[in-house]
Amino acid sequence: MAYRLFEGKEHASIYQQYRFTPPSGLKDIIIQYLDKKKGRPHLLAVDLGCGTGQHSRLLAPHFKEVVGIDISDCQLEEARAVPGYTNITYRKGTAEELPFENGTVDLLTAASAAHWFDQSKFLLEANRVLKPRGCMALLGFADNNIRFTYKDCGEKLNGIYQEVKELLRPYTSNPVAVSESKLESLYSAIPFPDKERIESFPSKSMISVRRLVGFISSWSMYNSFKRENPQGAEDLLTNFQKRFLDEMGVTSVDTEIEREWQYFCILASKPL
Repeated sequence: MAYRLFEGKEHASIYQQYRFTPPSGLKDIIIQYLDKKKGRPHLLAVDLGCGTGQHSRLLAPHFKEVVGIDISDCQLEEARAVPGYTNITYRKGTAEELPFENGTVDLLTAASAAHWFDQSKFLLEANRVLKPRGCMALLGFADNNIRFTYKDCGEKLNGIYQEVKELLRPYTSNPVAVSESKLESLYSAIPFPDKERIESFPSKSMISVRRLVGFISSWSMYNSFKRENPQGAEDLLTNFQKRFLDEMGVTSVDTEIEREWQYFCILASKPL
């Protein structure tokens, strides 16, 4: 992977605690697509940029074997520490050099990771390792349309959240902007004729203020800011938390609010 921003032990621990598992309903769409294009059995899924394994674990019941690939030893250590998934193996590696024989992978997937890949090298490897009619599923979320609901102060909470994003915008790397575009350029570059996009898959859940603050602390742009100004980064989170609690009229960081946002997904099937 061309960018290496998530490798530290502290960041990996934050990822495990606060990053969200993709919606189960979107996973079902991916499996149905694979059923339709390739057919069963589904033997091997490879989860690229797997991080601490949230998406890998979601796929595990549907494949004989799941292999999670990530460049970070610390992220993989967190993933391996989660018990109960005997058919998942985690390996250190990159999306641009995959340790698989030609035509052996049923599903090649990445959740909130493909925007970090070297596009041309990744697509060459995808074409090499996928079985005929094997599939790619590249998913993520667009954080520019997140909405919060809590009593009558949802719009004010939305505004505070967007202010934090604006403050961190100078520390946003180009690949994050690529993700916000829903991987448009990557989709266009996929050489398979059989491909489609899911532009919007809504997801709604409850989240505590504590967990939301933790999620912000997992952002690459927040961690870039933190490296430059540790105290400023700590103050940003403290101020964000206080403003949220004040607007909500509560004191407990475990108070939950409704969070609504949208995922997207690129699906493609290698021709025979």
